[in-house]
Amino acid sequence: MQKSLWLTVCGIAIAGVAWGQMKRQFTVENSQACQSVNLHLRANSGDCYIKAAHNSEILNIFSNQDQSSYSHQFTKEIVNNNCRVFLNFENTGSPSISQTISTRMFGEERPGSKVWKMYLSDSKPYTLQLEYGIGNANVDLSGLAIKKLMINTGSADVNIGYSSLENKVDMDTLSVKVDLGSLYVKNINLSRARYTAADVGFGNMTLDFSANAPLVSNRIVGSIGAGNLTIILPSAETPVLVTINDSWLCSVKIPEVLKKVRPNTFANDAYSENATNALVFNLDVSMGNIIFREANK
Repeated sequence: MQKSLWLTVCGIAIAGVAWGQMKRQFTVENSQACQSVNLHLRANSGDCYIKAAHNSEILNIFSNQDQSSYSHQFTKEIVNNNCRVFLNFENTGSPSISQTISTRMFGEERPGSKVWKMYLSDSKPYTLQLEYGIGNANVDLSGLAIKKLMINTGSADVNIGYSSLENKVDMDTLSVKVDLGSLYVKNINLSRARYTAADVGFGNMTLDFSANAPLVSNRIVGSIGAGNLTIILPSAETPVLVTINDSWLCSVKIPEVLKKVRPNTFANDAYSENATNALVFNLDVSMGNIIFREANK
């Protein structure tokens, strides 16, 4: 028991040291002229985190790095009550594209962890454009007001979605793209997205619709090259229609709950043309794989 307690205290102490190294790097203050925010972030490497914060600042960013270890570009302007923020941070001495591909193909070890923690205000509507190179990203949008979201990952492994609260507004477009990395979108139905675009190159993407019923109808358009797209279906009560344009080089797996209604088109028993909360998929695949599966299976 004493040994267990000692290990716990040790772990807390070590965590405290790690957090103590985090320093504020950037802050974008709020202003009365700013009614909405267009935020464009680029990170070529490192571990990136985004979540909501109960404060008035539009953006707060902390890092475990010294400013001498990275270069950055930063601009801010307000146009027609829209605050436009662009931030590009690049670690000096970061791996080249050839090194990135080598890491993916042959499993070479990644460089030491460089951490970016980003906090967005829960009192402003955002349009987000996020671009990641290598590393990892965890984006928790719970409780935020996201009008439009675009995510592009090169070789990074990205987890994005909603852990608890739904999006505060209907989302016009959710656009996700993966090249060599992986991207997992959790609890998409809580995004209140009306249109979803999914683009998979050589990597892996999972779209999870299993938790909660859709709050609005969502049209999902996908293009899969040589990678893999996995779609986790919602409950049987949610209307689902799937149309797939495939080729002889690809693989498509459809569960029994989706029944063929015409060539290349499948639907579940709950689907009807006048359904108000339907998920409508229109997918194109060339050499890759598409897997539809039921939740918990």
